[in-house]
Parts: sequence; structure tokens; C-alpha cells
Amino acid sequence: MIKLYGVKPSNYYGLVKAILLEKGLEFEEVPQMPSQEEDYLIKSPMGKMPAIEVDGTFLSESMAIALWANRVQPEPPLLPADPMEAAKVLELSCHIKLDVELVARRCLPEAFFSQPVSDEVKQSTEADLEKGMKAVARLFKGDPYAAGSDFTLADLYTFYTFSLSSGIIQTVFGKDLLDGYPQIAEVMARLAERPSIAQVEAEKAT
Repeated sequence: MIKLYGVKPSNYYGLVKAILLEKGLEFEEVPQMPSQEEDYLIKSPMGKMPAIEVDGTFLSESMAIALWANRVQPEPPLLPADPMEAAKVLELSCHIKLDVELVARRCLPEAFFSQPVSDEVKQSTEADLEKGMKAVARLFKGDPYAAGSDFTLADLYTFYTFSLSSGIIQTVFGKDLLDGYPQIAEVMARLAERPSIAQVEAEKAT
């Protein structure tokens, strides 16, 4: 039995949970907050969430977990069979994560914890987000999914990173992050109805 460690409000916890559901892999949810305590660092070396445990072996980082899941349960695939197409899915996923979500996270303390961030941080966040969104838009297909005709790992990163990023930007800047990016907004709406994602989101409130 796979054990999934973390807490439901985490966007990456939700992403990994959706992967396990997509793959039809049985798992047990083990609520555990991120920590720098040794017993958690064994599971996740940076103390982040989520982490999974498989037959006594721990694995952290959503991308690594996704690639593991795709190997142990090839169907339905999260990556195309063609090597270049698979690489393009990973390329898009990385740009969404690194150039949008991690940039937006600079303002997370103010958005969620009432801890103001400096004007300098806000200015750099806006400038870098503009570049990041343009980079993602160059790669984003939206026909009908993020990377093209098939549902892939890029769709899970699209839903779970833009959900968080959009909330942060709306709260701190009063702006719609997806304004001017209708393709991404349309895919987000489509993904919200996918059974795995809908289940994760419904159970998040419980």
C-alpha cells in the first residue's frame, strides 16, 4: 500500500493525489505537516510535502513521484510515448512551476498569512510573472489540453499551480493572472470537471 504524506490544502499534495487517482493506484493518506524534524526529513529531505512511501522507500518532489507512477502504472499515460513530445510536456510543466508558481509564491506570506512583503518584492514579482506567463503561453496548446490533444502531466501542473498562483495574485494585486490568457482559463475550467481533480477538490473540504 502506498502512503501519501502531507495535508490536503497543499496544491502539490493535491497534484500527487490526483496522479495516484488517475493511475488507479491504491494509497493511504497520512496527514503530516511539513517539518524540519528528522522523522520527516527522512521522508522529504527539504521537509516539504508531499512525500510517498512505497514498500519502505520514501520519495519526494511531485515531478519525481509523477515519473515513478508513470513507470509502475503506464496506463493511462501521463507522458506521450514519443520522446520529444514527452520532453515538451515536461518543458511546459517546468515553466509553469518555475516561472509562474514559484514567482507568485514570493507574495504568499502576504496573501495567506497577513505578513506584508516589500514593494521591491512585489515589483519584481509582477515583472517576472509577466515574462513567465508569456513563456508559458508560447508552449501552451489548449487544444483541448495544455500540451495538445491528450491529458498529460502538464494539465495537472496547470490546474494545481495556477489555482494557487491565481489566488495569490488576486489577493495581493487585485488582478486576474489569467486575464489575456483565455486558452489557459478554458483548460482550467475543463480540468476542474475531470473526475480525479474533482474528487481531490471535493475531499479537500472534508
